[in-house]
Amino acid sequence: MTTTEHSRSAADGSDGVGPLPKEAGQVTEREARQVAEAARESEWGKPSFGKELFLGRFRLDLIDPWPTADPERAAKAEEFLDRLGTYVRTEVDGAAIERDAHIPDEVFQGLARLGAFGMKIDERYGGLGLSNLHYCRALMLAGSVNPSIGALLSAHQSIGVPQPLKMFGTDEQKQRFLPRLAAGEVSAFLLTEPDVGSDPARLGTIAEPTEDGTGYRLNGVKLWATNGSVANLLVVMARVPKAEGRRGGITAFVVEADSPGITVERRNAFLGLRGLENSVTRFSDVLVPAENVIGGEGRGLKIALTTLNTGRLSLPAMCVGAGKWSLNVAREWAADRVQWGRPVGEHEAVASKLAFIAATTYGMETMLDLCCLLADDDTNDIRIEAALVKLYASEMAWQIADELIQIRGGRGYETADSLAARGERPAAAEQILRDLRINRIFEGSTEIMHLLIAREAVDAHLSVAGDIIDPEAELGRKVRAGAKAGAFYARWLPSLAVGRGQNPGGYAEYGVLAGHLRQVERASRKLARSTFWAMSRWQGKLERKQGFLGRIVDIGAELFAMSAVCVRAHAERETRPEGVELADLFCRQARVRVAALFRALWENTDSVDAAAAKRILAGRYAFLESGVITPPDDHPWVAPWQPGPSTAQDVRRRIPPP
Repeated sequence: MTTTEHSRSAADGSDGVGPLPKEAGQVTEREARQVAEAARESEWGKPSFGKELFLGRFRLDLIDPWPTADPERAAKAEEFLDRLGTYVRTEVDGAAIERDAHIPDEVFQGLARLGAFGMKIDERYGGLGLSNLHYCRALMLAGSVNPSIGALLSAHQSIGVPQPLKMFGTDEQKQRFLPRLAAGEVSAFLLTEPDVGSDPARLGTIAEPTEDGTGYRLNGVKLWATNGSVANLLVVMARVPKAEGRRGGITAFVVEADSPGITVERRNAFLGLRGLENSVTRFSDVLVPAENVIGGEGRGLKIALTTLNTGRLSLPAMCVGAGKWSLNVAREWAADRVQWGRPVGEHEAVASKLAFIAATTYGMETMLDLCCLLADDDTNDIRIEAALVKLYASEMAWQIADELIQIRGGRGYETADSLAARGERPAAAEQILRDLRINRIFEGSTEIMHLLIAREAVDAHLSVAGDIIDPEAELGRKVRAGAKAGAFYARWLPSLAVGRGQNPGGYAEYGVLAGHLRQVERASRKLARSTFWAMSRWQGKLERKQGFLGRIVDIGAELFAMSAVCVRAHAERETRPEGVELADLFCRQARVRVAALFRALWENTDSVDAAAAKRILAGRYAFLESGVITPPDDHPWVAPWQPGPSTAQDVRRRIPPP
C-alpha cells in the first residue's frame, strides 16, 4: 500500500470505504487495503522510540531517564491493589471457575464493589482513574487467580465502551454511560463477524438511517464478542450506507444490550479461558438513537485502531502475570525435585529453561512498564511500542508456559484437580498453556501484528517512494518522486554508518550493560539498511514479503526489549542490583535470537514454501491425508448464521449492578 493510494482512498471523505462494491463480500484486495490504510493514523505529532529504532536512529534519550509515576496517584492506586489482592486471594475460587466454566455472579458483584469495572474511568464519572501502569498491574493480579477474570475486566475497559468514550465520546455520552459502567455494568466490543476477521472492508452488519433521521436500524451478526453474553452496553461496528449528504462508512455505536431485536444466540466455548463470557450476537432491526454514534459516521475503524494503541497493553499484562506464575512454579519444583542425586534445576538442560523463563519475564515486564509509563506521561506516541509488546509478550509467554510443562514433565501435563486428588500441590501448568494460547490471536494475531508494525516501520520509505512503486502512477509523478527519494536517501543512508555504538567507550555509564546498548545501536542501523535493501529489491512487492517483514519486526521487538531492560536496570541499580544481572542475561539471550533473525532475512525458504502452499491448496499432496478420520463435511467451515427457530435463543446471563 502506497501513500498515494492512501490519499486517494481518504480524499473522498469516506474513510476508505467509498469505492467499495455494493456487496461487502465482493471487496477486492486493493479496496480492502484502502480501508485499512485510510483508518491508520498517518501523522506523528509526538516522538516515538520504536519508529526511530526502525529507521536506524537509536534515540535512547526518549526512554532514559526511566519514566516515573506520579507519587500521589500511585499511592492511591497501591491502596486499591491491596484491596483487590485481598479480595481475589480470599474470596475467588479460580479452580471452581475453571471446573464450572463460569464466573459466579457474586464475583461480578464483589469486583463491582471494589470499583474494578471503573479502573480506567475518570473519578468525575465515578471511576478510579488508574494510570495505565496500575491498571495493568491490577489485571495481572486479578488474572493470576483465573485468567478469565482478567479477560472480563480488560475486554470491558480496554476495548469496551469506557475507552472509546474516553477518547472520542461527547460530554453527554460520558455523563450518560460512564457512571453506569463504573458502578458495575459490563460492556463488550463487537467487530468480528462470521466471515470477517482482520479484513474490516467486508463488514456485513448494516446501520440503516431511519427516515426521520433520529437513529439507525442495525442488522447483522457479530461473532466472538467477549463479555457479549453478560454485557449491558455494547460498542458495535457497523456500516452506514453512503448517500448524498451522508458520509457513511464503518461507524461505532453504543448500543443498549437489552434493546428489542438483540439476541445472544449462543455462548462460545474455547480451548482455554473457560470462564469467558463470549457470544454470537444477532441484531434484527435494532433501533439505535443517533446520539449514540461515537465520533461521527465513518470513523469507526479509526476509533477502534486508536483505542487499541493503549488497549493492547492489557494482553501483555496477562502474559507478564503468567510469566511470574510460571517462574514461581518452575523455580520451586526444580529446586525440590531431585534426579540422579541433584535438584533437576542444576542439570544444564533444565537450567537453560529456568534462565529463559526468568530473563524473559523480566524483559516482558520491563517492556510493559515502559509502555505504560510512556502512555501515562503522554509525551510519546506509543503505537509501535504497544504493538511490539503485545506481539512479543504473547509469543514469549507461550514459550515460557511450554518450557514450564517440560520442566514439570508428566505433572505439567496433568490437571490441577488430578494432582490435588493424589495429594500433590495443584499447579495448573496445563491450564496456563491453554489460557495463554489465545493471546497470540486476541486483538490482532501475530501475523496481523507483524504486518501492522511493518507498515509503520517502512512508512518513511513509502512516504518518499510512493509514486515510484505505485503501478498506476504516471511517468511525471514517478520522476518527481524519484528526485524526492534521492534527496531523502542522500541524507539518511550516511547516518547509518556512524554513532556511539561504533565507539568502544560508548554508553560507558551503563557499566556491564554498555556493550549491549552498543550492539542495539549497531543492530538498529543494520535493521534500517536491511529494510532499505529490501525496498530497493522488491519495491511495491515488499508488502507481500510477509516472512521478511515479520523478521524485521521481530528484530525490532528484541532491540526494544534490550534497550528497555538496560535502562530499567541502570535506573534501579542501587535499590535492586540483581536487576543488572537479569538485564545482562536477557540481552545475552536476545542477541543470539537477533543474530539468527538477521541471517534468516536472506537465508530462508519463504519462496519455496509459498510455491509449495499453492500446490497444497490445489490438492496435489492430498494422499498425505489418507488413513485417518477427518472432520465431517456436512457443515460449512464458516456458518452463515441465518435466523431461525433452531438458533435464535437468548442465552444471556444478566448481572445487575450491586
